Amino acid sequence: MSLPLTRFWFVVHAASAAFLTYFCMYAYRKPFTAASFDSAPLWLGVLDYKIALIIAQLLGYALSKVIGIKVISEMPNHRRAITLFSLVMLSQLALVLFALLPNQWGLLCLFLNGLPLGMIWGLVFSYLEGRTVTEVLAAVLASSLIIASGAVKSIGQAVMLYGGVSEHWMPAVTGMLFALPLAASVFSLSKIPAPSEHDQRQRQPRRPMNRQQRHAFFHQYRGGIVLLIFSYFLFTALRDFSDNFAIELWTELGYGDTPAIFTTASVPVALLVLGSLALVMVIRDNRRAFLVNQLIVLSGCLCLGGATLAYQAGLIDGLSWFICLSCGLYLSYIPFNCFLFERFIACSGSCANAGFLIYLADAVGYIGSVGIMLYRTLLAPEQNYLTFFLTASLACAALGMVCVSLAMAYFWRQTPKSHLPPYPIHKRSVPA
Repeated sequence: MSLPLTRFWFVVHAASAAFLTYFCMYAYRKPFTAASFDSAPLWLGVLDYKIALIIAQLLGYALSKVIGIKVISEMPNHRRAITLFSLVMLSQLALVLFALLPNQWGLLCLFLNGLPLGMIWGLVFSYLEGRTVTEVLAAVLASSLIIASGAVKSIGQAVMLYGGVSEHWMPAVTGMLFALPLAASVFSLSKIPAPSEHDQRQRQPRRPMNRQQRHAFFHQYRGGIVLLIFSYFLFTALRDFSDNFAIELWTELGYGDTPAIFTTASVPVALLVLGSLALVMVIRDNRRAFLVNQLIVLSGCLCLGGATLAYQAGLIDGLSWFICLSCGLYLSYIPFNCFLFERFIACSGSCANAGFLIYLADAVGYIGSVGIMLYRTLLAPEQNYLTFFLTASLACAALGMVCVSLAMAYFWRQTPKSHLPPYPIHKRSVPA
């Protein structure tokens, strides 16, 4: 079999396994947001029950990201698959408890549901990083971020509308539907071969990092890392708000009785965003590719702000605005989850792993998610979701552009110029 064909089937295997694994994970994280829980009393008499549930899950998810800074960066390869599946099953157990226990225990159940799930992305991406085709694999994986959330909400709504399942049982039932597909996809993921020697020459070997190595790497590039992480803090907060309150936003836009709108709106966004990001693979120079990734983030900020201004001026309708805004938001958000830090590690010349930086950024980013939720609920309760989201979108676009521009200037000075190894001529047996 020729090398191009071998590589093609490797990409098909690795990309599909990663996509399906993370898609299935979303069935344990997001379906509950498709319910309204209108009949539940206010939590402590002041906070909407659904908002309290979202915050509780976010707190667990954010804590998981903090734990993941150590766990993911140190995880040995042979333990990844069993750890991944076990974590998702623990989250499913929490959903069953959510269905069985009274409302007052719901917040604890959702906190416990989010606690294991925050480490799934790092475990999945660890199978893909450090390869010459990582951008293609990561593009397919990242598409699950865009498609899966809307899809599992549509499934959750269908379970309630057509299956007669209650709001409290719907999350657990949806999770049960995905248990076998999850097991199959994790098994397939575990069969992905390690990066080849050529991959390691092109993208640097990826190794577990101990505490001293993590501190040394951060200290070396702390100025730029802080700027990037703050911008990701903004993008994560906005993205999570739009994701968690998609029902409310679509209702205020006039699409509340259309369950399929979640998937309909997400598919074109995924195709455009991830097609653009995957093209970065053709850039061999890691330093230039790192710069291009930051330019993509900047273009996302422009699209995010421009679409919002156009909608406020009445130039586009609500559906067009939300699709354009989602394109801009995901162009800014997705690179941080894989593409940006993958090329940063490669151009830095360090034997590190992208999981450390991804989880460092995520730990801060989900604090932003909790913060924007609390601000909207406690300090701006009179604003409807759409008005608040419009204001937040413009602020995020402006601040994000400033931070990323400064980070680009910093890293262009601090990162070494690339010295590219040649492509191999005789190594035909190992898929890249």
